[in-house]
Amino acid sequence: MNMSAVPARPVEVIVEDIAREAGRLAVTHFRSLADLPVESKGHLDLVTAADREVEEFLVAHLRDAFPDDGIFGEEGGEIPGTSGRIWVIDPIDGTFNFVRGGHNWAISIGLHEMRRPVFGVIHAPVRDLTIVGGTTVPARLNGLPIKPLPAFDMSRASTGFSFHPTVSTTDRLEAIRFISDDLGISFRLCGAATISLIEVMLGETDGYLSIGDSTWDVMAALPILASLGVSHTIDWDRTELSQKLRFACGSEAFLDRVRPLLQTLSIAT
Repeated sequence: MNMSAVPARPVEVIVEDIAREAGRLAVTHFRSLADLPVESKGHLDLVTAADREVEEFLVAHLRDAFPDDGIFGEEGGEIPGTSGRIWVIDPIDGTFNFVRGGHNWAISIGLHEMRRPVFGVIHAPVRDLTIVGGTTVPARLNGLPIKPLPAFDMSRASTGFSFHPTVSTTDRLEAIRFISDDLGISFRLCGAATISLIEVMLGETDGYLSIGDSTWDVMAALPILASLGVSHTIDWDRTELSQKLRFACGSEAFLDRVRPLLQTLSIAT
């Protein structure tokens, strides 16, 4: 057989396979939580042996598949590359849920190129969800196209919401007050940015408001959302990978209503 005639596998297939294998590794730890060492990086900010082992797996396999690309991960810092492309990874987004035995956690692999998120894979193994998409890759859920998102309807509107434990109580309360009183819509907190953003992708919520996410929390989800017509307020030209983020995403109708809060909290618009 002439191996040179065998076409290369598409990037999205390679990365999805890596994410699924990493998910199997994470689940082995999830099924034996009583024996899993847990450390604290700060108040309500945890890291486990599973986070580190899954990140090591992701780094090794991404470097093998894309040796010229850089990698930026939650636990391992930055590995420089020469291509200008950077894989931004979160081995377990929602570690707090993970260690409590909850199902709201996922593996996130996003591609950052020309200072923009361009492609992502999110794999939530316990929930049997794998979502792939980006600027040139139509969004798919478990291999099937994701249906168009519903129009924004204030009569039944809802947003995801999260804040980092270090965010001030003043900012937290103002965000909740604005959502409840000024907007008059419901909000949901699930403890993992990837899961909140999946809810936007599937039309379960209309948007997402973040006060303090890291770039690795959202790098995979944002290009998938973009392929579904969802906008966000991050100015990537002025945002470094190491920064904490304050932003909203959703339809333009949703963002128009949230912008007064963004200005109050000094979130980039």
